[in-house]
Formats: sequence, C-alpha cells, structure tokens
Amino acid sequence: MAINVGYIPLIPRWDPSFAILGTVASIEAIFLSTFILIRQNRMADADRKHADLDLQVSLLAEHEVTKIVAIVTALADHLGLDSDVDREELEELKQHVAPETVLDKLDHLNG
Repeated sequence: MAINVGYIPLIPRWDPSFAILGTVASIEAIFLSTFILIRQNRMADADRKHADLDLQVSLLAEHEVTKIVAIVTALADHLGLDSDVDREELEELKQHVAPETVLDKLDHLNG
C-alpha cells in the first residue's frame, strides 16, 4: 500500500487503483475462512466423540447405581432395618435402564 500510494519514491507504483491488492486480500479471506471452517468441523467431530463417551459413562454409572440400590435394599430387608425412604421411589430406582432404549430414543430425537 505504501508503494502504491507513493510514500516510497524509489519504487514505482504498479497498481494505483489497488485492484491487485483487493484481489489478494479477497483470496486471503477465502483461504482463511476455508481453514477456519475445516478446523470448526474437526472440533465438532471431537465434541461429538466426547459427548458419546460421556453418554456411555453415564449409562454405565446408572447401571452401577441401580445395582448398588438393589444390594443395599436387600441388605436392609435382610437385617430388618426400617427407614424413612419412600418404597415406591426405591422400587423405581431399582429398575434397570436399558442402554439400547436410551440410544434409540436419542436417535429418534436426532434423526
């Protein structure tokens, strides 16, 4: 720009209308936006993989908690302990959550 404006007198102007400079800037913007979109797509893929892993870990934790609730309830019944816990809620917590059902519902919502 400094050369084309004439600030540097030793080098002659070659594009006084700045058409070449505008073209170069446009091409640079195209490349930059392409690289940014590629990076965003890669980040979105990584986010999807992390979300899938989080879902798998959550389903595993749900399965383990369900087993623990069943075991603790059986121990309390065997020892004859009575608690203030709502029995209906306890029975609901002991129900097994099928991972296939959860995944099918998620697929149905997404697709």
